[in-house]
Amino acid sequence: MPALMPAAQTLHLLKLCVGPASIGDLEARIAHTRAAALREGRDPAPVHTTRMVPTRAAEIVGRGSIYWVIKGTLLCRQSITAITPFTDADGIGRCRLILQPDVTAVSPRPCRPFQGWRYLKAEDAPADLDARTAGGLAEMPESLRRELAGLGLI
Repeated sequence: MPALMPAAQTLHLLKLCVGPASIGDLEARIAHTRAAALREGRDPAPVHTTRMVPTRAAEIVGRGSIYWVIKGTLLCRQSITAITPFTDADGIGRCRLILQPDVTAVSPRPCRPFQGWRYLKAEDAPADLDARTAGGLAEMPESLRRELAGLGLI
């Protein structure tokens, strides 16, 4: 009997979100980009372009998310639906991360700055914030959650 291949584990990416100062700002940027794409007849799916192609894409696509660090705190995530390598006009290899438009708040966690992206194992990823699983934490303003996480209280 042939040995069974272990199922690929879910893997996520961790990335600094440059520009937006809050989850609301990120959602506004996604909505603005989506509206522009629809006006121009392009695919409205959110895309993040990065230099490096994840070598472990099979563990990410369709199961994993990109977890966004905003102003020093890991705050939210977007599901990754596809990873598409390409070469830009200057001949430089790049990668498009195709994302779901929905942004999901997660249990906040302080995070030091870093360059590029990092892999994040499923067991190390923070839990989603919703009223069912996070109780009052999900109802708190984002700024308060961020401050409490920075103080190590949540």
